[in-house]
Amino acid sequence: MTMDTEKKIQLKRQLGYFWGTNFLIINIIGAGIFVSPKGVLEYSCMNVGVSLCIWAVCAVLSMTSTLCYAEIGVAFPYTGAHYYFIKRCFGPSTAFLRLWTTLFLGPGVAAGQALLLAEYGIQPFYPSCSAPNLPKKCLALAVLWIVGILNSRGVKELSWLQTVSTVLKMGILGIISLSGVFMLVRGKKETAGRLQNAFDAEFPEISQIIEAVFQGYFAFSGGESLSFVAGELKKPNKTIPKCIFTALPLVTVVYLLANISYLAVLTPREILASDAVALTWTDRVIPQLTWTVPFAISASLFSNLVVNVLETARMVYTAGEHGQLPLMFSTLNVHSSPFIAVLLNVSIGSTAIVLTNLIELINYLYFVASIWNMLTMMGILKLRYQEPNLHRPYKVFLPFVFIAMAISLCLVLIPLVKSPKMHYIYVLLFLLSGLLFYVPLIHFKVKLVWFEKLTCYLQLLFNICIPDVSDEQMSEVGN
Repeated sequence: MTMDTEKKIQLKRQLGYFWGTNFLIINIIGAGIFVSPKGVLEYSCMNVGVSLCIWAVCAVLSMTSTLCYAEIGVAFPYTGAHYYFIKRCFGPSTAFLRLWTTLFLGPGVAAGQALLLAEYGIQPFYPSCSAPNLPKKCLALAVLWIVGILNSRGVKELSWLQTVSTVLKMGILGIISLSGVFMLVRGKKETAGRLQNAFDAEFPEISQIIEAVFQGYFAFSGGESLSFVAGELKKPNKTIPKCIFTALPLVTVVYLLANISYLAVLTPREILASDAVALTWTDRVIPQLTWTVPFAISASLFSNLVVNVLETARMVYTAGEHGQLPLMFSTLNVHSSPFIAVLLNVSIGSTAIVLTNLIELINYLYFVASIWNMLTMMGILKLRYQEPNLHRPYKVFLPFVFIAMAISLCLVLIPLVKSPKMHYIYVLLFLLSGLLFYVPLIHFKVKLVWFEKLTCYLQLLFNICIPDVSDEQMSEVGN
């Protein structure tokens, strides 16, 4: 019985430029720009001019590392391209350790986002005190499972959510930015004076400038996300660079204007004293809209959570396809969604929400993420040398690779030098513990009979199946 292409169960190339740009904007703009742009200002010694220059530098640095990942996504246009790339450059054992990190880092971050979202959602009901833990955790669990259900309905179902989220985020930031510009044009003396004498304050030391750069750089992180879904983008060799060159300049302009607007209304000291700068700004300028800001932050976190679950599930699915996880993780449901991969992600995230102490450990896993970024940049150089004739429709400017590698190296070394803790040793031991699973199960291919039975049972229970072979895979086999 033949099936037409539309009814094939596989991850299809159905996402275009608009979806990709939305996806990138959602990934980069988190709650940070609404809550705490004060990190950059604090380490800039409250020097307004220096802090704005640092935001611009962070945008350029973010663009360099994002374009490095663009080369990977374009050269290897598969779902979970960065995982495939590590496997190709450094072998299956290194790729498995990369996967091992993601299996815990992805759900841990999702748990943190869900708890933060729950906090913003519940806090208005407890105006005079902090919200109790139980309702917060219950709401966080409910939100995480709703996100899981949305992800299991397939990527197309998420498109409307992405569009609404992008419009909401850019709308709120647009109001803040344009109000600030309007106030500067009208020019109250103290407002204009604060920005005219922007560089008058004390000039920070080099170590403080570096710290400020890292604070701002985190606000721009997430540019590598298109490599997670490169296998689902139409014409990835054109779409990926176009999305990056649209989204990043747009985010940069919005971030800079939002910071100028904050500084036009609030003094540097008021910004440092505020827990949520956007809320303090709205209170001062448009008090009628104060209630919308927590809503915008919650919506922003919700869309980031949806994207996070989608990305982690794609990597787990790809690892299943490459035989580094049991076969059931490479199955799709009728909506062409990697249902079991999503279920695993949400289940580990739920455990982290219940045992909140785990989320503190997740912060240390970011340290490992920086190691993987550095290794990825080394991989780009390695392949340039070993496979100079590899088809690369987009090639990143080589100095950008060295800049991105230097940033990742600093992100690894600075925490170690600044506050050496045993936690970092534990994190490295945790990373290497992945080999205890890799050696018997993958290297020596030890079969677990009960796992095969479980796969059959889950296939029947959730109506999932091994995906059909795509035309791309067919052509790979043919080559």
